[in-house]
Amino acid sequence: MPKPRFLLAIGLAAAITGAVIGLRPSLVGIGGVRYHGTQGARLVRFDPRSRLVGKTLHELAVVPPGGRRRPLLVLLHGRGSHPDRMLSDPFFRELRRLGTRAPVVLLPDGGNHSYWHDRADGRWGSYVIREAIPAAARRFRTNGRVAIGGISMGGFGAFDLARLYPGRFCAVGGHSAALWLSAGDTAPGAFDDAEDFAQNDVIGAARRNPSLFGRIPVWIDGGDGDPFRSADRGLAQALGGRAQYHVWPGGHNTKYWDAHMPAYLRFYSRALAACSTGSQ
Repeated sequence: MPKPRFLLAIGLAAAITGAVIGLRPSLVGIGGVRYHGTQGARLVRFDPRSRLVGKTLHELAVVPPGGRRRPLLVLLHGRGSHPDRMLSDPFFRELRRLGTRAPVVLLPDGGNHSYWHDRADGRWGSYVIREAIPAAARRFRTNGRVAIGGISMGGFGAFDLARLYPGRFCAVGGHSAALWLSAGDTAPGAFDDAEDFAQNDVIGAARRNPSLFGRIPVWIDGGDGDPFRSADRGLAQALGGRAQYHVWPGGHNTKYWDAHMPAYLRFYSRALAACSTGSQ
């Protein structure tokens, strides 16, 4: 008789767990093996109880070495992912290379498919703005400068939050951002309904107001084989040249994002260094 699927899953999980236990701790993240070491950066995990989302979340911060006050970079993860999945060898190498210009990196928890906006199951966007960022600023004594970006679902979230909170950020970036041109095109679960999409339609808002993000630097990129390429290009066009727009070879996957993570971090680092705290 074939084994039930859940028994097969348990066996696979046990095999994976056994493999992980044999690795050095620096090789392991909650989401799997993604890096070989932190290059001197400190990882801080915390599990705040969010009043706005109504559940305990699992956040992560990466703190570069040194006691100086640094700016804060908020990176939002993709759908079905976890904060740990943002970390990789290219991430840590570039953070080290940036030296004194490296920001503290906050990796909030967006659940499975919150798309980082306020919706029926929780105020996910408000959680980032009103809970996660202020708590990180206090905990790590950052210098008041904040940039925000994200991958896939997180890219949408970064653009949506920068739209809703003009003047809050020094820069915004979306990397293979999960954007759609209409409610009918959206992935199941991305929005509660068509009205929810309309209230958070980043491209539509940019078409109505090309100065949507103000004067801050804007970055949009994606692979030439990415399914969101057309929509991301639509946002870049709607902004009328106000964004840095890049298309490189690749798809919608970690191989692509890892390859370009150093460029992302350099973009945010430059924008944070040039930002006036008085504009925050």
